[in-house]
Amino acid sequence: MTNEGRLFGRKRRANVPAEQRREKTYKVRVSPAEDAALRARAEVMEVTVPRLMFEAATDAERRTNTEWRAVGSELKQIQTLMGRISSNMNQLARFANTEGQFPVEAERLAAEYKLLVPRVYAALDRLEGK
Repeated sequence: MTNEGRLFGRKRRANVPAEQRREKTYKVRVSPAEDAALRARAEVMEVTVPRLMFEAATDAERRTNTEWRAVGSELKQIQTLMGRISSNMNQLARFANTEGQFPVEAERLAAEYKLLVPRVYAALDRLEGK
């Protein structure tokens, strides 16, 4: 098959000049099932397994399961904190409605809540590679 007929061009990466020679090699052990999955994916993409792995690892737009789990964990923590703060705010609102006075703690809780918003954006930015 010629490069023109391939979905993504060359099967291998292009050669580099001698002064930029690739010297580092990585070895990865995989199970037979993982090998079959990698080969099948590489065949669909019409590339070699090493190229598939290299492109997957160096693609800034692609996120690993580890990155997804870390951001998911961070967002879950933020959700828990927001839930606690919201519950406290509801209790303070109930107090304000029954007693007719605004609790001082409400301002502190509102400030805590506002501090969580940048954490949400920071977690989402990590997913975008920023």
